[in-house]
Amino acid sequence: MTHTQITYLVFGIVLILAVVFDLGLVSKSNKTMSIRQALYQTLFWVALGLGFGAFVWFEEGKHTALEYVSAYLMEWSLSIDNIFVFVLIFGYFKVKEEYIPRALLIGILMAIIFRVIFITLGVELVNRFHWLLYLFGAFLIYTGFKMFTTTQDEEFDPGESGVLKFLKRWLPITMDDGGGKYRMLEKGKPVYTALFVVVVMLATTDIVFALDSIPAVMGISRNVLVIYTSNIFAVLGLRSLFFLLRGAVSKFDYLQQGIAIVLVFIGLKMLGENLIGTFINKNQQVVISLVVIVACIGGSILYSIYHQKEGEPEDLQE
Repeated sequence: MTHTQITYLVFGIVLILAVVFDLGLVSKSNKTMSIRQALYQTLFWVALGLGFGAFVWFEEGKHTALEYVSAYLMEWSLSIDNIFVFVLIFGYFKVKEEYIPRALLIGILMAIIFRVIFITLGVELVNRFHWLLYLFGAFLIYTGFKMFTTTQDEEFDPGESGVLKFLKRWLPITMDDGGGKYRMLEKGKPVYTALFVVVVMLATTDIVFALDSIPAVMGISRNVLVIYTSNIFAVLGLRSLFFLLRGAVSKFDYLQQGIAIVLVFIGLKMLGENLIGTFINKNQQVVISLVVIVACIGGSILYSIYHQKEGEPEDLQE
């Protein structure tokens, strides 16, 4: 077996074990997760993701490992934006605590399936039409500027979601949770419950975020192994990260600005790859990308904590 085949094999084994033991068994009990449990599981997922990066270094070399870590951190930071929307969805539909873990489980598994499909299509399209990379780069710059200038006051409204309107138009929907069921009988007729709507909205939300994240990862690396593994490892830790951050995510007021700067940076890098390549070699580019991602994401989180709205002077809040 080649080094790449061994890496894929190890990744597959880790993925299966993780889904069975962490996602499946823990969520099956329908018990909410405490902050302590969420912290331990988040640390576990981060350690597992970075540990896999160390394995990639051993099997594939330093360059691929640094690409993986950069892509993983990019995806992980984008996951925090996912959580903010997830909180709004669960709150709007008043989902009971005991139903949230299972809904997240199904949403995450669907997200993994959709990510694999999108990555496969994206890689195939770029291999056939290289000019699409420049289109992706322009899209990331546009998205970055739009994200940078958008305030948290312009938040996502689940009640006005096109997905909810579509489901209500084409399916019999009830806002009852059905006692944890996704389908129930109402006046003798089958209807889909609010929990079904929540799961669909969780999955479609991840699809929307994937439109940003997958081009961003492709701007960091064209290695299919890096793109697949970094995306999936970041998504796997989303459930525990939700329970850890759902009460604090709204306090990261400047996180989206940090993410926006990273998206613009990667977009510019994609547009100017030929010119940049004449001055900076690939190894140096990977290191620079990693430094920019860590500095922007870490800096925006620290700045958010330091300048929480409750503690700012009145002239800064205006």
